[in-house]
Amino acid sequence: MVRWIWLFLVCAAAGHAQDQYEGLWQGYDGEWVHVSRQLMELANAIPAQKYDWRPGSGVRSVSEVIMHIAVANYGLLHVTGAKLPADWKPELETAVTAKPEVIGWLERSLDAVKTAHQQVTPAELQRKVADPEHYYRGATADGMYLRILVHANEHMGQLVAYARMNGIVPPWSK
Repeated sequence: MVRWIWLFLVCAAAGHAQDQYEGLWQGYDGEWVHVSRQLMELANAIPAQKYDWRPGSGVRSVSEVIMHIAVANYGLLHVTGAKLPADWKPELETAVTAKPEVIGWLERSLDAVKTAHQQVTPAELQRKVADPEHYYRGATADGMYLRILVHANEHMGQLVAYARMNGIVPPWSK
């Protein structure tokens, strides 16, 4: 009996560890699944009353960081040729502050990036993006997708710091 309990605990722990690392080392799509899961877990773990918290004057609040990720996901994705949602506008970053709406925007934007990247062909990834003002310096669609991934991870790290400053442990590190 003790052996069966021990085996169950080992398998359960291995399953949890496997979920925790889902997507890592699996290329762009896997890494996107990983950061998306962590962003959603963290956004859900932060209490609604902390969404207006900011570490100092002039610094983005929790809701503004999350909305910045969502707005940027759509904005950068648009540069690759994807259409923006009808209700998207840059002002959303500061206009949407309620936790349910913020999480909704985040989830929609994460799904939009995932779906768009899964549908793009290798040849399309090599295409230069439209850049009339030369802001993106000749970037390809592939480069824009990489920027989206790096940007999401950068601000996820910021949210981890915000959470820890408020006594919130990121769910995957418990």
